[in-house]
Amino acid sequence: MQKIEEMDEMIKERNISMENAILLLKHVGYNKELKMIDLESFNYSLLSERMKEMINDENEKKKEEMNEKFLVDLSECYALQHSYFIPDEYRSIIVPPLLKAASKKEGNEETQKEVKMALLALSHVNTYFEIEQELYLNEITEIIEYHQEHQNLTRLAYQSAWQFLIKRFYWDKSLKEVIVKELHFAREAARELKELVKSVDWNRNEEENGRIEVLVIRRWFDVIYEFLYSNTLWNEEIAGLINCIVQVLRASRDNHKDIRNRCFDILRCAAENRNVKIDDLLKSGAIDLYLEEMKQSIISHSLIRNCYYFFLNVSKRLKEEEDDETEGKKRKEMKRKIFERMEEEGYEDAIAGFHDAVSFLNEKYYFQLSLDVSDYFVNV
Repeated sequence: MQKIEEMDEMIKERNISMENAILLLKHVGYNKELKMIDLESFNYSLLSERMKEMINDENEKKKEEMNEKFLVDLSECYALQHSYFIPDEYRSIIVPPLLKAASKKEGNEETQKEVKMALLALSHVNTYFEIEQELYLNEITEIIEYHQEHQNLTRLAYQSAWQFLIKRFYWDKSLKEVIVKELHFAREAARELKELVKSVDWNRNEEENGRIEVLVIRRWFDVIYEFLYSNTLWNEEIAGLINCIVQVLRASRDNHKDIRNRCFDILRCAAENRNVKIDDLLKSGAIDLYLEEMKQSIISHSLIRNCYYFFLNVSKRLKEEEDDETEGKKRKEMKRKIFERMEEEGYEDAIAGFHDAVSFLNEKYYFQLSLDVSDYFVNV
C-alpha cells in the first residue's frame, strides 16, 4: 500500500509526469498479470480514486475534445491494477474503448503491443457481475474470428480475448452457441495448448522454466476450467480438449506440480459436467491417470479430494439407468472396461486406504465427500 500511495503523492506533487506514471503502471500491471499476483492495496488506494476521477473526467468530455488514447491508457492501468471486481459504472466506461483498441488490425509491432495490452486489461474485467452483450459481444467475436483467419494476435493476446469472453459465460449461458459452435472454444484451446507445450522443456523444474509459455498455459487452464464448469453443450471438439489436457498432465507430472494439479482439477470438473462423456474420459486415459496417481505413496489432500470427487461422479453417472437398448449396451460395456482397469490398478485398496481421510477433509476443508465407500465403486 505504501508504494501505491507514494506514487499517488508523486503525481500530486508533479514529481512524476502522468505520462510516465501511466507507462510505469502499465508495466507493473503487465508483469503482475503474467505472474498472477494480486495487488489488493490498489483497490482502496488514493491512486485508485484518482484514476477513477480521471476516467470519469475524460469520459464526460465531448467527443471532439476526448483524448481516446489517454482514456485507453487510463482504462488499462485501472483494470490491470484492480483486484476482485470493477464497479458497474466503470466497467461500462472502460470496456468499449479497450475493445476498440483491441480491434486494430495493423500488423506492425507497435500495434500488436497496443492490442495485446488492451486485451490483457479486458481479461482482468471480472466475472462477479454481468455485462450487457451490446457492450462487447460483436467486437470480441470479430477479434477472435479475425485471428482465427489471419493469425494476427500474439498467443497471450489471443488467450486474453478468450478469457474476457469466457468470464462473461459464467453469468450468461446464452453465449454457449457462440462459444461452442461458432468460435469453437474447445478446438482453439486444444490447438493453442498443443503449440505452447512444444515450447516448454518439461524435464526442467518449475523454477527453471519460468517462460511466458508456461504462464500462458496456466491462464488457458483457468478459462478451460471455467468453460467446463459453465458449458451445457457437447461436441467432438470437447473430446479433443480432454485428450490434450491428459497429454499435458503426462508431460508435466514429474517436474511441474502446479500444472499437474491444474490438469487434475480440470479433469475432475469434466467428470462433474454431465455433457462431457465418460467414454471420452476413458478413451483419453484420464481414468488411468487418476488410478495411477492413487497408488502413489505420497498424495496431497487436494488430490485425495480430486480422486474422490472424480470417481464419485464417474460412478454416479455410470449407475444411471439407460432406457435406450443400444445405449444401454454401450454403457454396460464401458462400465465393464472401467471396472477391469480399476481391478488391475488396485483401486479398491486405494479407496479403502483413503477412507480414513474423508472425515478429516470434510471437517477441515468443508468438503461434501461421501463417507460411504460403496459410492465410489462402479457396479457392473
